[in-house]
Amino acid sequence: MYSLDQLRGFVAVAEELHFGRAAERLNMTQPPLSRQIQKLERGIQVQLFERDNRRVTLTSAGEAFLVEARKLLALADSAPDLARRISAGAAGTVRIGFTAASTYGLLGALLNEIGTHLPEIDVELTEMVTREQIPALVKGEIDIGLARPPFDEELFDSRLLYREPMVAALPAGHPLGRLGRAITGEDLRNEDLIMHSPTQARYFYDLVVRTLPVTNTNFVHTVSQILTMVLLVAAGRGIALVPQSASVLGIDGVEYARVEGFGEDPVELYAIWQRDSRNPALHRVMNLIEQA
Repeated sequence: MYSLDQLRGFVAVAEELHFGRAAERLNMTQPPLSRQIQKLERGIQVQLFERDNRRVTLTSAGEAFLVEARKLLALADSAPDLARRISAGAAGTVRIGFTAASTYGLLGALLNEIGTHLPEIDVELTEMVTREQIPALVKGEIDIGLARPPFDEELFDSRLLYREPMVAALPAGHPLGRLGRAITGEDLRNEDLIMHSPTQARYFYDLVVRTLPVTNTNFVHTVSQILTMVLLVAAGRGIALVPQSASVLGIDGVEYARVEGFGEDPVELYAIWQRDSRNPALHRVMNLIEQA
């Protein structure tokens, strides 16, 4: 093994190629510096310098070791500052779990904010539905969930990020798109519907079935991802009820129309995190979100 002092002594001699000048640079006398180098060479069992009465030169092994020694010293010098910045939340990693639909209206903007204001915080992303985010938060596998309610408000802190309407995604030219008014539940009673999965997209499934008079006899397809629903609408397979942010997907062959009965902006997305989290970077990110 070797010490940082031995590495610093080695680098000084390697750069000066003179023990006297290297010792002066390190504010020490030459004999202890020579003993440091000898101890280093014994420790790694490699001769680092060729020495004679007139000059000092690096061996081939010494030249290679110099490259790595400089890297080790740079890491050692930067480590305390990095630790302080991580402790203060100025650096570190935040792991975010997100629902696919949250990418349409929010995730990109959130990442841009973090990149602009907290550039030394790394963000790791994992796509998962809300019911997968909850155990991941509890186990510490993610730090923040971008999730749909409900969730345990005693276990998690939360912040409402945004609300939005539900709309009908219609095949282009569909008669319901030419009503000149909002679509009603009665309008949808006999229509083919592309429906949210009651297990993988339970939040949206519950929102639709408790609001509109639709039954599984209307359902021609049941899927978990909103993008898939809209693509099926474009293929003429039926109508889908989706959050308004899905309209930014810009898929050809799809029109969107207002739907009565859901109330104002019923679709909610929250940031949730464990109350007892000790990740300082998480709290910096949440402070940034609070100020947005």
